Amino acid sequence: MTIKALVFDFDGLLMDTESTLLESWRWEWRRHGLELDPADFFADHGGDANEPRYLALATAVGPGYDRESSHALRMAYRAELNAALQPAPGIVDWLDRAAELGLRLAVSSSSPLFHVGAMLDQVGLRARFEVLATGEEVAAHKPDPAVYLLALERLGLQGPDAVAFEDSAHGMAAAHAAGLRCVAVPNPHADHARFAAADLLLASAAELSLDEVLDALGRRTDRPR
Repeated sequence: MTIKALVFDFDGLLMDTESTLLESWRWEWRRHGLELDPADFFADHGGDANEPRYLALATAVGPGYDRESSHALRMAYRAELNAALQPAPGIVDWLDRAAELGLRLAVSSSSPLFHVGAMLDQVGLRARFEVLATGEEVAAHKPDPAVYLLALERLGLQGPDAVAFEDSAHGMAAAHAAGLRCVAVPNPHADHARFAAADLLLASAAELSLDEVLDALGRRTDRPR
């Protein structure tokens, strides 16, 4: 197996923005004297799932709910939380080693560029990535493979030339549908039982060095897809 590129999901993988998203919604519910039920909070697809979340909150609050104010306050609070984020443990080591190995780097995210780019700029990582493929550029979000196919197109590579890194089951499905092998590093809110199809499953990016990850994948070149 000759790997030429690594393609990373963003939210929950490079940085734990999934936790700040959930916390911002908990904060907004509590501001109304309510408690958010986190069950099924994370949609089984990528992209923006906030409209049904606002509808659920509006239903719980009643006629006095101000959607515009609620959104502004929640986003301001989430921005405060995001400002304290750093890359997930082990990620920078992987990126450093990828550069030493001459591997090309890309991001494939269902989130919009303004979010992904700003967060990568915040931690000084944007320049590491040759390609950013984001949700507003494709017609369908993960588990649809469109954003992975876009990243591959921009890299000028085929699926078997790259390895995907994902924190969610729908992201893993998107990567596989695009023909990439997938290393799963589930985010804190993901059900590990849903990652049985992963080519490699890790608790954290700090669990193995990048060389160990690539070696483990290389030993599974005969895995049917």
